[in-house]
Amino acid sequence: MHLRIMKPLLISLFALAAWSAAGAAFAWVYPEHRNIALLAVRDLDAQRRAVFDALWRDARAAHEKRLCEQGADAAQGLAPSCIDWAALSAIAGDHSCSSREMTATVLESDWILSVADVAAQLNLDLSKIDVAPPVSQAPGSEGLVTDLRRRVQGEAARAARINALRTSDNRLQHADPKLATRAASNNAHFLLPRPTTGVSGKEYAQLVLKPGSEISALGVYTWFHLSAIQKATRLASEGEQLTPQARQALARAMLFDEAFALHFLEDVFAAGHVAGTWGDASQRKGTHDFYNEAGLEVFTWQGDGASLVLMGDAHMRPEDAERASAVVRASLEQILDAAAGQPRAAGLPYLRGVPGEPDSFDVCKNNKLVQRPEAPQFPEGYRDAYAADLAEVLRPTPIPGLGPGLGAMPRFRSEVGPFVGLAAMLDARWLDDAFTDSDGSGLIGGVELSARAGLGLEGVMGDAGDGLVFLGLGLRGDASSTNSVSDSAAAKAGGNLTAAIPSRAGIATRLRMPFWLIPGDLILLSPMLLFSPEKYAGIAVTAANGGLIPWQSGMATSIGRFQFVLGRELGVTFYGYLGDDRVIAPSATPGGPVRLVGYKSTLFDLPILEYRTYRSFASEQSSTLLFQLFTSADVPHSAETVSPAGAPTPDLKTVWSVGLRLVFDWRYYP
Repeated sequence: MHLRIMKPLLISLFALAAWSAAGAAFAWVYPEHRNIALLAVRDLDAQRRAVFDALWRDARAAHEKRLCEQGADAAQGLAPSCIDWAALSAIAGDHSCSSREMTATVLESDWILSVADVAAQLNLDLSKIDVAPPVSQAPGSEGLVTDLRRRVQGEAARAARINALRTSDNRLQHADPKLATRAASNNAHFLLPRPTTGVSGKEYAQLVLKPGSEISALGVYTWFHLSAIQKATRLASEGEQLTPQARQALARAMLFDEAFALHFLEDVFAAGHVAGTWGDASQRKGTHDFYNEAGLEVFTWQGDGASLVLMGDAHMRPEDAERASAVVRASLEQILDAAAGQPRAAGLPYLRGVPGEPDSFDVCKNNKLVQRPEAPQFPEGYRDAYAADLAEVLRPTPIPGLGPGLGAMPRFRSEVGPFVGLAAMLDARWLDDAFTDSDGSGLIGGVELSARAGLGLEGVMGDAGDGLVFLGLGLRGDASSTNSVSDSAAAKAGGNLTAAIPSRAGIATRLRMPFWLIPGDLILLSPMLLFSPEKYAGIAVTAANGGLIPWQSGMATSIGRFQFVLGRELGVTFYGYLGDDRVIAPSATPGGPVRLVGYKSTLFDLPILEYRTYRSFASEQSSTLLFQLFTSADVPHSAETVSPAGAPTPDLKTVWSVGLRLVFDWRYYP
């Protein structure tokens, strides 16, 4: 391939690889985050609920059209016309990088209501799908038919979930182009793994919260919860001295800070965020996805010996929501008590000089926790006063898995990252004619074996996506076609010698790459990386999830995934370079001898529809069977009459065909 083409191609591929793990950074989906917050507000006692409602009224001032009248509107249906407080924990982190950005997004952006609309539809779709279909005690214990029925039910539920998420992901990416890249740079949504088994809760908190530690879900929660509670103490102490506008702004900043914090507190109850996020991008995403779907038994820092099973993103059960909401409610109660000046909050220091604006710490750009800014009037050791409140919230949270080494939870690999592999193909295609006159249409079979190198980018945002990129090089062999050079008995009896297309071998190449609007546009648009990398990232992610018009997203079923792939893959086979390919042509004159014509040809094949069986999680290798319906054009060139000498060379025709291919695809991810 020409260097001028290869360079932007490689840039495009590595750009896609850099963003491919973005989907692994998210925990509960939007409606799950919102449902947890709804339950937390629902279960507040009457006194605290009155405080919450009063604070929300203040927060809504001057923004009544955008902020809902109820802070937790459980009756909100499809196409919401406003944003309630419960939705803020869903917007945090995934659709904004700081409380300040979230405030601007919610109050000023044109697109956030579109996001809420997509989330409401997803909530409805997920409510119709079983999270965990019943499973027999042991395979075969209740009979093969029963086991098979359960397997089909489980795959049908899985397919329905994949399809619902596919539609949601594509609509969300369109509404919020930065969605898939916003959280790709760090582990803010995950728990830090424990370094050893002997780490106590206090030691783990010190590890997570000290300045300079790697950013994590509990670190981010604590940062924004402290911001909210500090504003609450100021509200309780200065509330009557502030102007109405200043009080309203302070109440709004406090509630937005707390909602931002709660997103990350909710994340720690998602199974894929507890198992441990370490390893390369493929291991991180594969491990995240596996435990979210399969569930994970965990213990909490309370140390009562009782275990619980967590599920994860898009697999939330009622008990998962109730468990997370209880901890969220405890955190929210601390804010409400501090803002109301309740006795339980009396020991919290009043910090004069706390900013009245939402916190601006950026969880997308910061990979480490930084030192919190301190005003000169803050009392020495003021942070210690918050330790008891933080411990109350964090004790019921799950103990995270161990880091790399003995005892670590098994890791799984997704189809993400660079790979090398082999592909074996067996196909048959129907020919409409032949290079020269023949007795009509026919069939031809072929085999192909090739080596591949590429980047697995499947499921950038979910299992329905397909960002697979590879280059393949191998050998192909074709049997002779079933049609002959003529319909005479002698021609039909001649076998390979008189076949319309005799058997032959060729050099096979194959390229696969997603596209945004037209095939190859990621290469053409790659210069955008120099001046608008974020915009190119959005285009690349959209391409990997089905394109601008998402007609190439995978359609999951109970038996596997179907996908329309026209334009994503091109196979080119060069015939006539591994030997002399020859074909019989009619005589140039009536009654004369037939001509033997040497030729070369180039076969272009385009897969149209693809069916893949569901893959299983793996550690380093993956393999799958897939079927492709494809069309091809065999274009002859370099024709030359071999005999009789001096006879004119005929014009060879392009042969069109349609076929079905079986592919065994094996990959190794180093």
